Amino acid sequence: QVHLVESGGGLVQAGGSLRLSCAASGRTFGTNVMGWFRQAPGKEREFVSAISWSGGVTTYAASVRGRFTISRNNAKNTVYLQMSSLKPEDTALYYCAYKVGIMVSTESTYDYWGQGTQVTVSS
Repeated sequence: QVHLVESGGGLVQAGGSLRLSCAASGRTFGTNVMGWFRQAPGKEREFVSAISWSGGVTTYAASVRGRFTISRNNAKNTVYLQMSSLKPEDTALYYCAYKVGIMVSTESTYDYWGQGTQVTVSS
């Protein structure tokens, strides 16, 4: 079992920045992939970004590429999402997710999920 806890969400004005964190605990495996997803009110949950175990491979949704940066610190079992140039359309509940194996953006392939942290961007 893997337990994920997100933090760092909040209210920010458009153009501002936030850094989300996700701490993993439990029976984590060395070849895991960590991802971030988000769900806006009335919308489906969507992929945001993912990072390989080594941190050497990352992928982003087109809507956030160039504004968001994913990183991880394996010594702390923590993954981060640095969000800059935030827009009102980035408002959503942000989830951290964990999987083993290859890095993909498909939600159904992730095995464990956090409870989410709310990000609200005001215009």
